[in-house]
Amino acid sequence: MMIIVMGVSGCGKTSVGMQLAKELNLPFFDADDFHSKEHVEKMKNNQALTDEDRWPWLQGLSNNIKAWEQSGGAVLACSALKESYRQLLSASEIPIFWVFLYGSFDLIQHRLEQRTHHYMSSTLLQSQMDTLEIPNYGLHLDVEASLASLVFEINSKLKIHG
Repeated sequence: MMIIVMGVSGCGKTSVGMQLAKELNLPFFDADDFHSKEHVEKMKNNQALTDEDRWPWLQGLSNNIKAWEQSGGAVLACSALKESYRQLLSASEIPIFWVFLYGSFDLIQHRLEQRTHHYMSSTLLQSQMDTLEIPNYGLHLDVEASLASLVFEINSKLKIHG
């Protein structure tokens, strides 16, 4: 089972993904950990990544998704902002359960401003919101809900789609 928790930076992908993976007894991976040092530096300097920056990163993630599925599945937190990015991640035709986390700009900006452990600046949020192509599939969840509620909702849908 492959589950991708997606959305803009600060929406809670990592928190939701980690808790979900724990409850499902699956490994958790954060796509941010697969960025090159060059791209991390670029984002630290408030420069948005281009599609050209993202393609090799996404291709690497797509390859990892194949390996993770062969090992029993995983939960991946990944922004996956554009449909073309999601299509590349889905290229292996492995069934993916998509979870789209969304929230108001103000809520997510506040969360980003509270974070101290991440390189993504709150100043890049508008760029991510502008880039975001909302998927017309998957489970859409408003992040105003509690972490426990979000994970419960995902687990409920997984049991139905099982």
